[in-house]
Amino acid sequence: MQATTIEPTAPSGAGDVPLKLKLRRAERRKKLRYGALILPLAAFVLFTFVWPIASLMTRAVDNPEVVAGLPDTVEALRGWDGTGVPDDAAFDALARDLAAGKASREMAAVAKRLNMEEPGFRSLLMKSVRAMPPEDGVSARDALVEVDARWGETATWQRIARNAAPYTPYYLLAAIDHRIGEDGSIEQLGEDEAIFVAVMTRTFWMSLLVTAWCLALGFPLAYLLATLKTRVSNTLMIFVLLPFWTSVLVRVAAWIVLLQNEGLVNESLRLLGLIDSPLQLLFNRVGVYVAMVHILLPFMILPLYSVMKGISPTYMRAAVSLGCPPMKSFWRIYFPQTLPGVGAGSLLVFIMAMGYYITPALLGSPKEQMASYFVAFYTNQTINWGMAAALSAILLAATLVLYAVYSRYFAVTAKARR
Repeated sequence: MQATTIEPTAPSGAGDVPLKLKLRRAERRKKLRYGALILPLAAFVLFTFVWPIASLMTRAVDNPEVVAGLPDTVEALRGWDGTGVPDDAAFDALARDLAAGKASREMAAVAKRLNMEEPGFRSLLMKSVRAMPPEDGVSARDALVEVDARWGETATWQRIARNAAPYTPYYLLAAIDHRIGEDGSIEQLGEDEAIFVAVMTRTFWMSLLVTAWCLALGFPLAYLLATLKTRVSNTLMIFVLLPFWTSVLVRVAAWIVLLQNEGLVNESLRLLGLIDSPLQLLFNRVGVYVAMVHILLPFMILPLYSVMKGISPTYMRAAVSLGCPPMKSFWRIYFPQTLPGVGAGSLLVFIMAMGYYITPALLGSPKEQMASYFVAFYTNQTINWGMAAALSAILLAATLVLYAVYSRYFAVTAKARR
């Protein structure tokens, strides 16, 4: 009897579909279901967070006023080399744009934009608008020069030509105390005009000091909460979370009451005989530091506590049992394991401190105002969205750099610890 051999076949699913293909389809369906679940959240984040920030950042380079208000002039200046005075075609185009701008709001925006670069340009443009169109038999060049002799100067036309593009580096350069010179090169502003570099330096320095104070005060407190018994630790944690239930404005107002000349702090120091006259604790940097540290301290404690709570105490006991002194064991064994919490807390406090507005505005003098004050000033008072967006872009860039540093060093430490 002849033996028969059975050839092995690859397993397959229903309908003779290969199992590998069937598993791939099942995995794809699972990913689609997960994507459908997070799609509403992703759309919400995109339209309420990413899109508004991106829209604001574009304002830092947006320059539509001159292009929209002087379209014929912009077109006529495209072939101009920037030397001398443009030809008659440019004057004719400008006259048409100015005459058309009488019944348009765009001319006011053009005047405001050009006045940023050259004070007095608003009056020049507005009186030229009133004089247009020229009388019969009078050329546009003669009519404009008769209105104001500055139309016969090269610098006047250069300012219009520099803004004949929909995008400009003007606001970003101004935010770092630079500008575009008459020859088109980038130059630094004079000492009497430069303010924003000093403001940014002050913002970063004050935020760094507040972060350092929060770390110095929050680290031992987080260590205490992490090492106490659970019931006692939970009770003390209530006092850490309690400030979150109170408005920031209310807490700042409370510090005004406490730190004023007749407040509780000065009166207590006077009764103890430590001072003879009240200390000036308000409307200076002392009051700003005290209030900001008080408000931001919980944001340092919570990340530190979450990391410290996961550190096993057996590491310290093992080091001490092997003859390592307690303080050396703390710095060599325990402290390196807390670095992810130190990095997360410091990053969170520093970023929040950079954007503080209410506390410096109420407790500080003009010398303590941070970058957020000027963002609010340009947004609410002068309605200069370009400068507000440029200053915001610098703060956002600093935030991204700090996050990159955290991801590069502290996040790697956290992964190694796990």
